[in-house]
Amino acid sequence: MRVGPVIFAILALTPAIAVAEEKKADTKDPNRIICEKLKSSESRVATKRVCMTAAEWAERRREDRNALEQGQRQAKGPGGS
Repeated sequence: MRVGPVIFAILALTPAIAVAEEKKADTKDPNRIICEKLKSSESRVATKRVCMTAAEWAERRREDRNALEQGQRQAKGPGGS
């Protein structure tokens, strides 16, 4: 008579599995909106909520990384040391 609890557990977990699979599918959508809280440069405690698409966030990270690498190359000087 342990079949009842097993069936109940399976039915209880089914919606959670469906939601998890739906979230996985959403994470690959480049047009989904992502909001992040960014620190303001004017204050140590103020934050600003910025919302962009996943593709825009990826582009921003790429540009930030390129700017950082360029600054590091310039700091080394022409000799590279």
